[in-house]
Amino acid sequence: MEDEEAAAVLRAVGRQIKMWREAAGLRQVELGTAIGYSEEMVSSVERGRRIPKPEFLDKTDEVTGAGGKISAMKEDVEKARYPKNVRDLAKLENEAVDLGAYTSSHIHGLLQTPEYAHAVYALRRPAFTEEEIERHVAARMARKSVFDRTPCPLFTFVQEETTLRRPIGGRMVLRRQLEHLLEMGALRHVSIQVMPTEREEHAGLSGPIRLLKLQDGTAVGHLEVQLHSRLVTDPREVQILEMRYGMIRAQALTPRESLAFIEKVLGET
Repeated sequence: MEDEEAAAVLRAVGRQIKMWREAAGLRQVELGTAIGYSEEMVSSVERGRRIPKPEFLDKTDEVTGAGGKISAMKEDVEKARYPKNVRDLAKLENEAVDLGAYTSSHIHGLLQTPEYAHAVYALRRPAFTEEEIERHVAARMARKSVFDRTPCPLFTFVQEETTLRRPIGGRMVLRRQLEHLLEMGALRHVSIQVMPTEREEHAGLSGPIRLLKLQDGTAVGHLEVQLHSRLVTDPREVQILEMRYGMIRAQALTPRESLAFIEKVLGET
């Protein structure tokens, strides 16, 4: 596991499953046969080494007669399934009233389709296993629930033109991704802008920026580069990021011009 918090949750869940299995007089192989999983999988879950899927918990609850106590742990297990940096970021996003982001290498995570996100993670080196890819994609898709919050936060995104043209995942994946951008850009609380490659003046050459204004009035920044992810809380540094992001938005195409530009790229893809 990537962090102690998630590992502690899985160990606790594993102990509970073991206790209920033993109380039901079942060996690991017998429980596995009854719920459709291998003995090795049951053993790994009980030791906190593997993350059980919801159906694993539901079937174990039924077979051991736990009366819903094992199934009730699904929410905690689901949270532990996501990497710690994703959980921390999702928590901030759920507290934000205003989210802004400039992205230069790929479509921003909150705007990605599942297929595009899968392709992005599949390109990671050293390579993720398929299970790891699915875990990251699920975490990224879960973060998109922030769009359904009430009251709705304000979202602003600035995408480099190159991110609209790079065929990550292939032509059809890119086409669906561009269609999704148009759908998202049509929402009243979402603004998407494009930074044309031909722009001579560009305040975002230092890299991607993410800004979040929280309900208590404070603002934080979030930066990601290669192997590092950093939360920016120093007011002076946040002020610099806000200045840069404001300039980036002023230099980019307007939201209306940007949607027309995305439609043009879609027609060429």
